[in-house]
Parts: sequence; C-alpha cells; structure tokens
Amino acid sequence: MVSQEIKEENMETITHAHVQELANKLPKTKLPLAFHFLQNLVDNDQDTMPQENFASLSIDERRRILAQQAKQMKSHYEQTRAERTEWQAGDFD
Repeated sequence: MVSQEIKEENMETITHAHVQELANKLPKTKLPLAFHFLQNLVDNDQDTMPQENFASLSIDERRRILAQQAKQMKSHYEQTRAERTEWQAGDFD
C-alpha cells in the first residue's frame, strides 16, 4: 500500500504541503536531521550537484582547484601531525 501511495505521489507535483505532511510524521528525534538536510538544500540553492558543477569546468580549472585543495590538505596534515601520530600509535596488544 505504501509503495502504491509513493507511485501515485511521484506522478503529481510535490508541494510544500506534501513535505510538511511527511515532516509531521517524523518522530521528534529525527527532526534535527530533517531540518539540517532541508537547510543544506536551501543554502546550496543549486539544481546540480557539486560533482556535476566540477565536471563541467575546464580541465585547467579543475587542475587549479585540485592543486589548491592539495595545498590546503598538506597544510592541515602538517598542523595536525602530532595529534594524528599520538592517536595512530596506540597500544595494539
């Protein structure tokens, strides 16, 4: 029965009321997760996923972005080396 309802709903335009109806059915413990998910969708108001945006860039622009990210990660790992070494070198007995 539920799958039939889903199929029927997918054939019509989803409205705010549909989303509100689902939100009203959520247990209170799941509301923060639903809220953050919806907030993320609003904040990233894009029709495409970040991977699609990245793939649509020129190869030179993708290389530039990846090089910049590599520098940032190198710096991050250098700054957290002591902490990482401490938790990675635990007692394995």
